[in-house]
Amino acid sequence: MTSFMRPEENTLGVILGRRGKGSTPGVAKALRQASARGATLGTGYLGIGAGVLSGIEALYGLSLFIARWQQYPNPAPVIIAWLLYITAFVAALVTMSVLGDRLPHWLFALYLIAIGAVVALDFWGIWPLHDIGGYATASVSAGFGLMIVVTLRGGREVLAAAGLLGIAFLVAIALSTPLNETTIPTQIGTLALAVLPAALGVYVVRGFRRMVQLELDRVLVQSTVSAPRFAVGMLASEELARLDLAAEDLLESVAAGRTPLPLDPKTASVAASLATELRLHLIEGRRETWLYHAVSESEMLGKSVTLTDRGSLAGLLDPSQRDGLLSAVWLLMSDTTKPSTSRTVQITLGPMAAFSDRQPGNQITIPVVITTTDVPRNRVDPATWASIARVGRYSDSTQNSSLRVDIECFVDNPADQ
Repeated sequence: MTSFMRPEENTLGVILGRRGKGSTPGVAKALRQASARGATLGTGYLGIGAGVLSGIEALYGLSLFIARWQQYPNPAPVIIAWLLYITAFVAALVTMSVLGDRLPHWLFALYLIAIGAVVALDFWGIWPLHDIGGYATASVSAGFGLMIVVTLRGGREVLAAAGLLGIAFLVAIALSTPLNETTIPTQIGTLALAVLPAALGVYVVRGFRRMVQLELDRVLVQSTVSAPRFAVGMLASEELARLDLAAEDLLESVAAGRTPLPLDPKTASVAASLATELRLHLIEGRRETWLYHAVSESEMLGKSVTLTDRGSLAGLLDPSQRDGLLSAVWLLMSDTTKPSTSRTVQITLGPMAAFSDRQPGNQITIPVVITTTDVPRNRVDPATWASIARVGRYSDSTQNSSLRVDIECFVDNPADQ
């Protein structure tokens, strides 16, 4: 028996055993872990705004109910509906605040049950009036009440709840309200008022999350422009720390006598794995440039950008040229009015000519070619051209109905450094 525990994941970020299947690397993994801890990338502020809007609409609906008090044949069900809605709304807000911007499954289910009861009681109270759209108050506020969960639950769950609410309104209107040119506009307006807030909330939150994640990805990628010519990736520190801890545990276990010598086959296999990973870390950065890590470790660029740099020439670019090249590629990929799965960018550096004209200051010329697909030249943002100009002298053309840019990049001769 030995006390040394096999690490759950190796230093290359691969989780050992069954947990390794389906794992996600890089930024996506970090964002998922942050969301699991309750962090919502700033969407908590959207939730506060949704809560304020829901509260304002509830006050408006309650004032309408009080103003029409005398018209209700039996206001008791509507009163109960309002009391139940206010209780559920406040309880949900308090619980989410205590739990740290999280909404467990059980609480979400209870909240939906309360919303359903509010709608049923409100319909019961106004059914004899034969005008659901004209007298619905608590049930409409219940639709706004779904907005407070759009930042904490999946969009499909919220949309499903809003859809069921819309179906309930449609059925109630069809069964109780005479439809004519006078009542139809009111029914449609009330139906939209009950269903659309949650749907719009889901749309806004999804767009906000996508924007924030895109900016986070951009910031992480931008950090590579100041790296040395050959460097390890952005996650290297975390991987090396994990390797150091695993090796330290093994050595400490052997030194303390908890792990007897010679090592058993399982522990020896772990030690060999650690040694192999250490050697990989020592050599992995010798041919990988900042641009390789910027592309491979980016959630957006890694899917659509192909890099060809056999001579590791990207490392010779100065910080300004690096920033210009990275910004140009980023703008080419993100500057689109609608998502395009076919848009790609290929960056080719080199090969350098055997004999080329000597540039001022004993500089050398690195040819950089950017070829694209599904990027029309007339749709390129002017900021893209400004970024390309920072890399070097360029000429643009069209290849297969898409943009092609040839750049002459002047860099200091590494032989003189």
